[in-house]
Amino acid sequence: MPELDPVIHAESRLRAIATLNEVGERDRIAFTKLQKILEMTAGNLSTHLRKLEDAGYVTVSKTIEGRTPATYVAITPEGKAAYAAYRKALHEMLTIELTEKP
Repeated sequence: MPELDPVIHAESRLRAIATLNEVGERDRIAFTKLQKILEMTAGNLSTHLRKLEDAGYVTVSKTIEGRTPATYVAITPEGKAAYAAYRKALHEMLTIELTEKP
């Protein structure tokens, strides 16, 4: 039976990495925009992004735009590969389950 990556498997992290995967690895998204898309609190999103960042799946960069701080999030090549592997494992798991039913 395929293994699902526990870092990605948590619902909030799965939603975040799936969204970032659509943005693309060369592009980044503003933290506040990602927060609105995912309908999460800043604290909750920060916690989940930290776990993804610790795994090397995303990068979080902070900058100053004018006089205002801004935070951007992007998926890494490792994150893109991990998400693809997660999707493949999930597909295999569902395929096995469907073929084993009487």
